[in-house]
Amino acid sequence: MLTLLIAVGAFVGYLVAYHTYGRWLSGKIFNLDAGAIVPSHELRDDVDFVPTKKEVIFGHHFTSIAGTGPIVGPAIAVFWGWLPALAWVLVGSIFFGALHDFGALVVSLRNRGQTVGEVAGRLISKRARLLFLLILFFALTIVLAIFGLVIASIFKSYPESVISVWIEIPIAVAIGFWVYRRGGGLLLPSLVALALLYAAIYVGVYHFPFSFAAIGLEVSNPIITWTGILMAYCFVASVLPVWTLLQPRDYINSHQLIVALGLLGLGLVVAAATGQVDLAASAPAIAETAPSGAPPIWPFLFITIACGAISGFHCLVSSGTSSKQLACETDAQFVGFGSMLLEGGLAVIVILACCAGVGMGVTTEEGTLLTGLAAWQTKYDVSGGWASFGLSQKVGAFVDGGANFVSSLGIARELAVGIIAVLVASFAATTLDTATRLQRYVIQELGVTLRIAPLRNKYTATAIAVVLGGAMATIPAPGKPMGTGGLILWPLFGATNQLLAGLALMVIVFYLWRRNISIWFALIPMLIMLIMPAWALSWQLFNPSSGWALPLLEMTSGQQAWTWSNTHLLFTIGLATLGLQLWMIIEGVLLWPRARGVLEEALPALDNFAKAPDQLATGETP
Repeated sequence: MLTLLIAVGAFVGYLVAYHTYGRWLSGKIFNLDAGAIVPSHELRDDVDFVPTKKEVIFGHHFTSIAGTGPIVGPAIAVFWGWLPALAWVLVGSIFFGALHDFGALVVSLRNRGQTVGEVAGRLISKRARLLFLLILFFALTIVLAIFGLVIASIFKSYPESVISVWIEIPIAVAIGFWVYRRGGGLLLPSLVALALLYAAIYVGVYHFPFSFAAIGLEVSNPIITWTGILMAYCFVASVLPVWTLLQPRDYINSHQLIVALGLLGLGLVVAAATGQVDLAASAPAIAETAPSGAPPIWPFLFITIACGAISGFHCLVSSGTSSKQLACETDAQFVGFGSMLLEGGLAVIVILACCAGVGMGVTTEEGTLLTGLAAWQTKYDVSGGWASFGLSQKVGAFVDGGANFVSSLGIARELAVGIIAVLVASFAATTLDTATRLQRYVIQELGVTLRIAPLRNKYTATAIAVVLGGAMATIPAPGKPMGTGGLILWPLFGATNQLLAGLALMVIVFYLWRRNISIWFALIPMLIMLIMPAWALSWQLFNPSSGWALPLLEMTSGQQAWTWSNTHLLFTIGLATLGLQLWMIIEGVLLWPRARGVLEEALPALDNFAKAPDQLATGETP
């Protein structure tokens, strides 16, 4: 019953937060105006700037931010106990994440769809613009490498998911042309697409779990092969107009999420009503001891669970793609604030699935069925310690726990596993292609800022994004085969992502500060999200027990020569990110006393950019 009460209480709380705190932000703080001119109309080019119905853009926005982040993060964090993870998700998603996503969306809407990095250049300083863009570049490179590896690993571990994920592409393209070129309706095609998607899941589970060998190909390392295929797809998806693939695919996935969450919710209700699930007996509320090798819960809880509570990547989606497609300013609450609350709801379900769901039963290699705490400990292999908890276990915990919920409805467990695996893979894929488009914007903006003309070309910028992301994903981790590079960067993802969230909140605070609008509700989350990730990153960089400090020990001991390794890659990127953040904070502190009530420099007149749509968002004069 505790499991059901938590789920119901969380979703009721989110509804209340949307209609109270969200409405207060929309009306009293940001004063959204339905008659305001938005970038999708003002700069319409039918490639990046496309006016879109709020239901469609909600689907794009939500599926882009809700990749595997709200799945992997909670799956790790429950090692400290499900209660701290749940508390951070509930508080973080409402008072940190929803504010962050919504604020970044509104600020970008009122600055011609500029990314937060570009806006920082006018709100804080020109140096801050370059610093922010460099941080975005590092962060998105890590996202591309990790999510490329995540999807490739899912395809390898759950071959039944392959057909469903790839069949979405031609279906989405067909829907895009039907709606935008033929003026057709959207509802019926999307429902047909959803039916085809679930039919493909059935085929993948029972008739054709895809493998390269099944089609006559000999592949020595499927992870590398899949990563290369995914990066090639991302290149194409990033340069196509958003209406041809990005929007319709995300819209289909949003329907898939509704169905999957419905199945998970109903399964949870049935399991709780029939006594199959017991959260208290399945996992500790607060772990008495952390797994061996685990970092301290404080501050690492705040960077382990990013998506689901607050994530810096979301500000890139808000200001990079969604702000260019929103058709009306008042839609921002539904898209920005609402999407984050729904992602928080997903994270709550993940926590319950990874604890109570897994506790419903795990079958050992000997065929023994374990339930309760024994099932959870066996599934998570607690004895192996933190370091042994690999990517497949993180994703597998949710897939297995969620499948247990779904199978309580009478659905065959192998089909339930296929449904949840496709859900995870589809979300990761939408995040990957959105991240590629965002990285293209960042590289183009760096080209403008640094006056490097080739970088302003969208094809060149996209090629750099996918080649660099693919290379980082496929390099070997220490003692691992090729195709494990994303695992090297995983420890960096949480810290860098949350530092980015703190800096985005800083941009939002300066936007309000310059307009004499109250900032206390944003200032507190900003300070926490600047301090906690910097604290965690410093611990990883300078604590000898972290495993990152080898380069520092080599430099200080004088007894060991500097030998480049993947640990040095972690140390170098981490130190550079921390340095850039500190520099940007200094820029903000120096400006703070002089900024209150002083509006930033206005954007140039649109007349100067009539024939240069690619330069409209950057504000550069042709």
